[in-house]
Amino acid sequence: MRWLFEPADEQLLVSWLFLKLLALIYFGAFLSLAVQIAGLAGPEGILPFQVFLDNTYQHRGMNAFWTVPTLFWINSSAAALTGAAFAGCVFSITLFLNTIPRLSLILLFVLYLSLYHAGQLFMNFQWDYLLLETGFLAIFLVRGPNRLLLLMFHWLLFRLRLLSGLSKILSEDPSWSNLTTLNSYFETQPLPHIGAWYAHQLPEWILKSGAGLLLISELIVPFFIFLSRPFRLTAAGITLLIQLTIIATSNHNFINLLTILLCLLLLDDRLVAKVIPHSSRDKIEKQVRIGTRDTNTSRLLQLGMAGFILLASITAATAMVTPSNPPLLLRQVYFTAHNFGLGNIFHVFPTMQTERHELEIQGSIDGEQWQTYEFKYKPGPLHKAPLFIVPHQPRLDWMMWFVPTQQPMLTRWFDLFMRKLWHNEPSVIALLAHNPFADESPKYLRVLVYRYHFTSKEERAESGNWWKREYLGQFPQVPPRIP
Repeated sequence: MRWLFEPADEQLLVSWLFLKLLALIYFGAFLSLAVQIAGLAGPEGILPFQVFLDNTYQHRGMNAFWTVPTLFWINSSAAALTGAAFAGCVFSITLFLNTIPRLSLILLFVLYLSLYHAGQLFMNFQWDYLLLETGFLAIFLVRGPNRLLLLMFHWLLFRLRLLSGLSKILSEDPSWSNLTTLNSYFETQPLPHIGAWYAHQLPEWILKSGAGLLLISELIVPFFIFLSRPFRLTAAGITLLIQLTIIATSNHNFINLLTILLCLLLLDDRLVAKVIPHSSRDKIEKQVRIGTRDTNTSRLLQLGMAGFILLASITAATAMVTPSNPPLLLRQVYFTAHNFGLGNIFHVFPTMQTERHELEIQGSIDGEQWQTYEFKYKPGPLHKAPLFIVPHQPRLDWMMWFVPTQQPMLTRWFDLFMRKLWHNEPSVIALLAHNPFADESPKYLRVLVYRYHFTSKEERAESGNWWKREYLGQFPQVPPRIP
């Protein structure tokens, strides 16, 4: 027990830098939501959160407040949703400036948790609850790291990496077993940027080598996290290389930045001190306030937090990798933790898409002349260069990638989205790059499906296009994309 709460004095600078960088990631995540949450979950948005809250309360009664912990039980207006996102930006700044850091971290967690639930399907992603668990653990880091806190951060990074690797093996996807994943990944990922086009042109042997290195980094390297310093530094170095490569070839919002941030806690002050001026180090150590962190109340809270997350995460991971069904009590622990964004499993790209199906939405006044709605970031015009937008995640553009699978849950929100277009709803239209019916709502809508491929170097030199495509038919009268 004494060892668990022993101060990790060799990582004071590391923890200080960790909180600074976490503040920047929080800022990017909140700002990304601020410009789109009203159209996604506002009263006139695609999935109005108030409707979800009303239905939850009708079915669960008072338990609804525990099932959906969110500030928006009080007010779920568009102004409240957007205001909460901008408030998150403000508290990210106060955290960065080390003004009320503990309170800032608590409020950041509460605000993001509230928006996480408000976004519903649009916020149900691994990076969202990775940010929640990272932010929750960081609340206890303000007064300096101890062994228990570092163990919990390492456990989070270990789960993120290892479970992502195991999910690829358990899926039995042939593209992972034969290392052909990267042959199609760059052009079939949800929102590629221009770096993906260049990566797609690489020789197959490089692509296969990259897939193999990724599997090694997820299945073997995570165990280095709990070993001696040389192994931890190796784990950090390899993981950092992988994450930077992904950022250079993919738009995956802030998950790669979060992974790099968690790797920071594998380092120590001997390394970090090289990038921090000597004159600033004493001041930083005073900011961490070492002498006030080991109160009995703090220890009790940290033990409870650690036990709760460990129990929930081990339960979830066991259920993922084995056919056994956890006991009811353990399932209840997991579901409670999940409601607060804690103890989740991670499975980044367990299966790989071999085709890219893009939906082109068109409207018409007379049923004869059709005009196309343009999205801000997803592939559309063939000549439009894929944009680099990290750490922003345009949730509508991202979700459009899933619709061609034609799963009922996905087609339901898409139908609601089409109704909003039909009515020219301003908050939803604002999520698009171009509305061809600014003056008059369309009377007819249709959805065309195309198979998209990156052009080759020769094709791009000849046409100037980044993409080429072939027409498949009208949605949903086309075969679903699998997977």
